Amino acid sequence: MLLGMSENLLITADWVLPVSSAALRDGAVEVRDGRIHSVGPAAELLGESEAERRIDLGAAALLPGLVNTHAHLELTALRGFLEEPDFFGWIRRLTETKYETLDEEDLLCSARLGVLEAVRAGVTTIGDIADAGASLSALSEGGLRAVLYQEVFGPDPAQAEESLLGLLDKLESHQAAAAERVTIGISPHAPYTVSGRLFKLLAELALKEGYPVSVHAAESAAEGEFVRMAQGPFAEYLRSRDIAVEPLGVSTITYFDELGLLATAPLLAHCIDCSADDLRRIAASGSSIAHCPKSNAKLAHGVAPLGAMLEAGVRVGLGSDGVVCNNTCDLLEEARFAALLQRAGSESVCGEAGDFLRLMTLGGAEALGLADSIGSLDAGKLADLCAVDLAAPHFQPVIDVEAAVLYSASARDIVLTVVEGEVLYDGKAMARMDPDGLKEPLAAIRDKLNPAG
Repeated sequence: MLLGMSENLLITADWVLPVSSAALRDGAVEVRDGRIHSVGPAAELLGESEAERRIDLGAAALLPGLVNTHAHLELTALRGFLEEPDFFGWIRRLTETKYETLDEEDLLCSARLGVLEAVRAGVTTIGDIADAGASLSALSEGGLRAVLYQEVFGPDPAQAEESLLGLLDKLESHQAAAAERVTIGISPHAPYTVSGRLFKLLAELALKEGYPVSVHAAESAAEGEFVRMAQGPFAEYLRSRDIAVEPLGVSTITYFDELGLLATAPLLAHCIDCSADDLRRIAASGSSIAHCPKSNAKLAHGVAPLGAMLEAGVRVGLGSDGVVCNNTCDLLEEARFAALLQRAGSESVCGEAGDFLRLMTLGGAEALGLADSIGSLDAGKLADLCAVDLAAPHFQPVIDVEAAVLYSASARDIVLTVVEGEVLYDGKAMARMDPDGLKEPLAAIRDKLNPAG
């Protein structure tokens, strides 16, 4: 198979899962000029196709490319480095490591590793939170679609304008270097790292310039303690820097609503500590949620109310978060964990396998504001696709194909990743990236992180 170029393709498989409609046995998808031209029975499309190349996947499920709504590609090389359970200590050590141990080349290597892992996992679109901005180059090199949210910090209201100017410089640089498949957005980090004054300035900027917004929200008990009562480790840390902190007496979501941040319809990452009123506000504002169940669990933050989110009419997509707090970028595993976690609890939630497949495809596209272009296998949409090999013993017998994909598949079963008609991964080779080229710089990063060996 030719790699690294957009082709007119006819892809056939034992199963086609459009997500927007019922699963199709012995189906096919025809791709022309980077878009889906038609979806239907293979026998019909074979006779009508004008494709230059046919890809016959056989015992596989062809589905939309997976959409990871919340990631930190620049932190991929920190996999397994931060395993302590205390969130404040975890985030302080992460911050120190980013700025004091890793340099720009390290962060670029880390982002490249994240992109490589995503492509091999069938992920075709990423909502990436970037601090240094190195992931823009990695995404461009790897050919993925993305919304890159430039992160901004500034807990001192006296320095809000200075933080805004720094952000504007980065945005200007990103726009000059922006890749065709990458949209630039902004990401005020969190309530404990961004002042109310800066939040307001960023909301005004986003509304004026049309930047998409993402923010960490209602993620932890420590955050709730900080916002409601101005207590806990985050409050103590800011006061140690002579930054005044006052109790707000409201939830993070209410705070964002009162600031005007929800008016930007942001993508809210996590949303574990959310009441019915919070979810009503999120839905009414048109905001969406990046649901990151594995990260939430690993950081001991709790279980987000997925069922209540969906019942409230909120757009929800799945996110891996950074592998620094997940260890893998595997949306198939994320969806399975989400399903099992909700079933293990007392909350009623969408129970069909197809509902969770939707979360990692069309749901994610909706959360990122890209559903008109991607997220389902429909004629006219961009040809972002992936395929899961169903031939292995751990899938047999395939009785319910959607359940087989949800409960038996992982990233290791991906045999095809296509973005806009370009085959980025064919189950064996990467089109644009050389995994071997990362071995030496990753070894150097490992030595920096663990000099004792």
